[in-house]
Amino acid sequence: RRARILFGPVATVVDLPREDLLHAATGVSGSAPAYFYAFVEALEAAGVTAGLPADAARDLARATMVGAAALLDASGEDPAELRRQVTSPKGTTEAALAVLMGEGGLGPLLEAAVAAAARRSAELGS
Repeated sequence: RRARILFGPVATVVDLPREDLLHAATGVSGSAPAYFYAFVEALEAAGVTAGLPADAARDLARATMVGAAALLDASGEDPAELRRQVTSPKGTTEAALAVLMGEGGLGPLLEAAVAAAARRSAELGS
């Protein structure tokens, strides 16, 4: 109750059914800003590799991430639904998502990353 009163006005507060889930929460939220920055960093680099000037790749990647995050926040839509809305059948986004969501893509990578962060959180808490 105290945490909700203290942090509620400035952050998202969730109630967890067990204290040991704090380690998973660390992997999902505490470490996630770095995941996001790493994604943007990699997207900028991929843009440069594809031929964009570095400043254009930087500006496009950052503005797109900020806009997508703002829409996710403002719309309240499920991220999967927003993804479907911006993915044209047989289009460029669908081609890219086949890579990102394929075997060894974002899903498995993020599961492994969150698990590693949770394990390390538990080790540090011992």
